[in-house]
Amino acid sequence: MSNFSFIIIKQSGSARAGLINTPHGSIETPAFIFCATKGAIKVADTERLDDAGTQIILANTYHLMLQPGEDTIAQLGGLHKMMGWNKPMLTDSGGYQIFSLGHGSVSEEIKGIRSKQRTLLTINEDGAVFRSYINGKTYCLTPEKSIQIQQKLGADLILVLDECTPFHVSKEYTKQSMRMSHKWATRSLQEFEKSKQGKQVLYGISQGGVYKDLRKESCEFINNAPFFGQAIGGSLGKDKKQMYEVVAYNMEYLRQDRPTHLLGIGSIVDIFHAINLGIDTFDCVHPTRLARHGGALIKPNNRSSQCKEHINLRNKQFELDNNPIEDDCSCFTCRKHSRAYLHYLLKARELLAYTLITYHNIFFINKLMQSIRQAILDNRLNQEKSNWI
Repeated sequence: MSNFSFIIIKQSGSARAGLINTPHGSIETPAFIFCATKGAIKVADTERLDDAGTQIILANTYHLMLQPGEDTIAQLGGLHKMMGWNKPMLTDSGGYQIFSLGHGSVSEEIKGIRSKQRTLLTINEDGAVFRSYINGKTYCLTPEKSIQIQQKLGADLILVLDECTPFHVSKEYTKQSMRMSHKWATRSLQEFEKSKQGKQVLYGISQGGVYKDLRKESCEFINNAPFFGQAIGGSLGKDKKQMYEVVAYNMEYLRQDRPTHLLGIGSIVDIFHAINLGIDTFDCVHPTRLARHGGALIKPNNRSSQCKEHINLRNKQFELDNNPIEDDCSCFTCRKHSRAYLHYLLKARELLAYTLITYHNIFFINKLMQSIRQAILDNRLNQEKSNWI
């Protein structure tokens, strides 16, 4: 791990500003990781990501193993070279896809929605067997296979394979699933140790659903294994209150000398809450997915009383609005284009609309994280929060 290190520069309460050093550069934490799921941020190129201050992006093992395949990516020089991205990268293990293949998304599950297609065939201690959504071919994803794929992809930070425990199942199922994930994590570690070359580090993942005793057991397992970092995964509850409680359980028990990643969280209010608990990094599709639905993130001083964290530029109220998304934003979109123009592009279904709003949202989140880091250094995080929420 000589090419990697994690340093806590300043702690303010439980919130902390730190530095994750990798072969592809350093990540100032807290940091947001944007999701380039299939090896691309939808409608945004890597140069624009860099210009917007992005430090690190995430790609998805499951999707990339199906297309174009890890061997193809390896022959092209790995994800960094293929994508033209020279900064740090993280790959997830495919564990969340096992969850969604069998149970749907978290929101679908909580709302009781059942989508038509379920491609997960079986899951047991050996691994997960599923059909490709692309061509119907059958695949088996094991802990060993997940690590092998991620080594070929070449991301700096990689994750163990786990089962993202469903929300609606019993505590007994959750316990069995968690312990299976621990066995998978051990096998992931063993496979990782076989051929590590100092170019990657491995994160363990805490499971245990919404149950405090199971989360404690899982954290103790993670703490005693030689991981570089740790992530909080699985079901985090049915609402924000329960989610905050589950994250707090984990932060009570997890080691404090490792970088801690929270999987799948991306709203502004959730980011502040988690940082106050000691979380270092986040990933979520929310900012970029929101942009593709016409949603532009804005600060409180640019919001109406009805608006929460974003405005919907599809709304007719913006048809003749010559103001930028935010007057005080220096991103390319806000410097060059009006809300009215973006409204028109959305109505005309011009793809440029999605690119411009995506760029703004990425720039916005990166500015948010920069402001939070500085506020931690200055011991004024609670005051900074009022500028964003």
